[in-house]
Amino acid sequence: MAEPNNPVTLPEAIDKIELLRKKNADAKKGGGESRLAAQHRKGKLSARERIDLLLDEGTFEEIDRFVVHRAKDFGLDKERYLGDGVVTGYGEVNGRLVYVFSQDFTVFGGSLSETHAEKICKIMDMAMKNGAPVIGLNDSGGARIQEGVNSLGGYADIFYRNTLASGVIPQISAIMGPCAGGAVYSPAITDFILMVENTSYMFVTGPNVVKTVTQESVSAEELGGASAHSTKSGVTHFACANELDAIRHVKRLLSYIPQNCEDQAPIYPYELKKDESRTVLDTLIPDNPNHPYDMRDVVRGIVDEESFMEVHENYADNIVVGFARIAGRSVGVVGNQPQSMAGVLDNNASVKAARFVRFCDSFNVPLLVLVDVPGFLPGTDQEWNGIITNGAKLLYAFSEATVPRITVITRKAYGGAYDVMNSKHIGADLNYAWPTAEIAVMGAKGATEIIFKKEIADAADPEAKLQEKVDEYTAKFAHPYRAAARGFIDEVIFPSETRTKLIKAFKMLENKVDKLPRKKHGNIPL
Repeated sequence: MAEPNNPVTLPEAIDKIELLRKKNADAKKGGGESRLAAQHRKGKLSARERIDLLLDEGTFEEIDRFVVHRAKDFGLDKERYLGDGVVTGYGEVNGRLVYVFSQDFTVFGGSLSETHAEKICKIMDMAMKNGAPVIGLNDSGGARIQEGVNSLGGYADIFYRNTLASGVIPQISAIMGPCAGGAVYSPAITDFILMVENTSYMFVTGPNVVKTVTQESVSAEELGGASAHSTKSGVTHFACANELDAIRHVKRLLSYIPQNCEDQAPIYPYELKKDESRTVLDTLIPDNPNHPYDMRDVVRGIVDEESFMEVHENYADNIVVGFARIAGRSVGVVGNQPQSMAGVLDNNASVKAARFVRFCDSFNVPLLVLVDVPGFLPGTDQEWNGIITNGAKLLYAFSEATVPRITVITRKAYGGAYDVMNSKHIGADLNYAWPTAEIAVMGAKGATEIIFKKEIADAADPEAKLQEKVDEYTAKFAHPYRAAARGFIDEVIFPSETRTKLIKAFKMLENKVDKLPRKKHGNIPL
């Protein structure tokens, strides 16, 4: 419902209490009933309906409900709406304070104006001062073109605050509709992005521009939908079936993380059992070291039941990352995935894991690293796309992390990937190995072919000689005991004991203090 040209001028002959009721009612209508109905026909909720689903009932306190835009060009002076296309305020999720903004597509397509941006910036500033997460429910056609540079300046004000808030308070972006052009960079700076399948999309330039510049014909969904960004680009961490599913994901995600960088994650009640062993783990690793298994089964065998929340599930699936609880306490899990590319580290897996490790370290979430890695993926594609720099990102992320860090080597730990995957040498607190662990520069066959190349070539039966040398190398190196003898492995443990060991170890490390050298900040290899 459009307001008069000057909505701050009070009409005569109306009760002031009644006027306030009317303005509150008008603000809640957004762009009007017809536009709200159109939103629902698209399978989308309104800005206020999303907030009602996200926050605990009765806790939302709106801020800046009566803000209107200041622009006068291109007929904007004749069309003003209370709230100017975004609902902002604070409330609680499971009893914990959060700040939220929810863009209203029924008002100018949710486009960002100067005042729209000011509203978002205000709650971000409040969140920083009070140490609480910011949740953005994005549904916007982009910058309000009629406002020109004022709108662009508003975006930059938000980006700047995103950057200042990074590592100080958690920032979560739920993309509920379009998010295009400059609008995409705010979510990109935040910690986690969620998208809704078939109704949300993100891209810097839309299909029409792509067609003009590159001659490619592509739909909005193909170019920047939830499926594309959760599988191909890795831009989004969660692809959700619908808006309700997305909001459930946000609420669950918040349960694993603290309010701010000075806080600790919530601890859930847990009564220790007399026996915390998980015997299923003793038979999980195949007898043949070349056969795969699902690292998620290892995770589920270690953590509290039903507590694992995987992040980036559909992207770079040769590594698994996510949150879980061990005896009620949050941990971040990173594990190589033998079911995909034998768990090898490549460009995408390295960046995916590095980003997750840095989030956990920023917000005091201890790290559990499960290792079964044959090395880094070879090939021109990997080298030309920066495997050296990208692998170094993961190395850097682990090396600078000061949270409690525990590693369990389940099977292979070969070459430089052994070092990178949270080895004792880069600051891990405790390193365990299962009896099935193989810690070496490379696999027995490859090593044998290099070390004994001439001897094998000169043998009367090269195949028999090769096998003899493979067996010799295996006996010397394809086990965890040489590393344990040097103290690189703190203990070789029965797989079934892993959970019990980790409960005690994380409890022991809960007061860990570790300081990095004094510096402005490091220069991570980007």
